[in-house]
Amino acid sequence: MFISNAYAQTAAAPQGGGIMDFLPLIALIAVFYFLVLRPQSKRAKEHKAMVEALQRGDEIITVGGQVGTVSKVFEEYVGMQIAENVEVTVQKSAIQNVLPKGTIKSIK
Repeated sequence: MFISNAYAQTAAAPQGGGIMDFLPLIALIAVFYFLVLRPQSKRAKEHKAMVEALQRGDEIITVGGQVGTVSKVFEEYVGMQIAENVEVTVQKSAIQNVLPKGTIKSIK
């Protein structure tokens, strides 16, 4: 009575534009690459180069905040002197930064 009969449409609906449907997804992936992945890989390369260049006598700071001088360099570890006659062994990956020479003396 109040509901009319539904009939199938004879005209075909227009199809999508192909690549235009995926353009927002491609743009999102490009933004993600330039804002997240590229800077992260750049920092990783810089950290790896810094760790490989460690030498005896370098002043370093660890991720935990310990400041000391490199006394021994091993393949995966570094001997770090944090005080007179106090030496600890830390992983190379735990080294956050190499400090300029004389930083430890200026802190004390």
